[in-house]
Amino acid sequence: MKVSVVMPCFNERPTIVSSVKRVLEAPFTKEIVLVDDGSTDGTRDVLKAEVEPLPHVRVFYQDRNRGKGAALRRGFEEAHGDIIIVQDCDLEYDPREIPKVIQPILDGDADVVYGSRFLGGPHRVLYFWHSVGNAMLTTVSNMISDLNLTDMETCYKAFRSELLKSLPLEEDRFGFEPEVTVKIARLPGVRIYEVPISYKGRTYAEGKKIGMKDAFRAMYCLARYGILKRT
Repeated sequence: MKVSVVMPCFNERPTIVSSVKRVLEAPFTKEIVLVDDGSTDGTRDVLKAEVEPLPHVRVFYQDRNRGKGAALRRGFEEAHGDIIIVQDCDLEYDPREIPKVIQPILDGDADVVYGSRFLGGPHRVLYFWHSVGNAMLTTVSNMISDLNLTDMETCYKAFRSELLKSLPLEEDRFGFEPEVTVKIARLPGVRIYEVPISYKGRTYAEGKKIGMKDAFRAMYCLARYGILKRT
């Protein structure tokens, strides 16, 4: 099975080349679909000079910054693989673990797999309130979706391609995570797995972008897609 690694990118000049090369080095059959979301820090110049010439990589450019969710939708549309997985460009997630994440799909046991940062893998110790917020959002998501996930907000989400492309995704920014979780949970007969992954989180000084306003948006999305659109 061919795996499409969809990589949304915004102002990641220091890490973009290393991120792409690490994905290319990981041992699985792949294509990389990289979507630059209107970067303004010189990332686009690096992509044109150093990333576009690499094998198995296709780069797409948004006309302006539209948000992670919009970049992901573009990447999903352009993906040709049997499996689609999301990979951030910030080196917080280790591409060498992608084979472990997609294995339940390859085994025929799962349609969707979440890589959980809270199932025992090594992780960098950082912000307490981030972990509280993540736990709260995952709990509310589970209450709405009737799932028992441990990490709804994880980047590593792998899907059977035809299943993901059947979803009418709407969120332009970080609301993608709760939206896709609620909509996946409603599909009849969908099989969802979790596997443990490692996590090397960044500080804000190192370029971390998600913040408190994104947590509020996630809560709004859980209400919108999980409650309001059900009635």
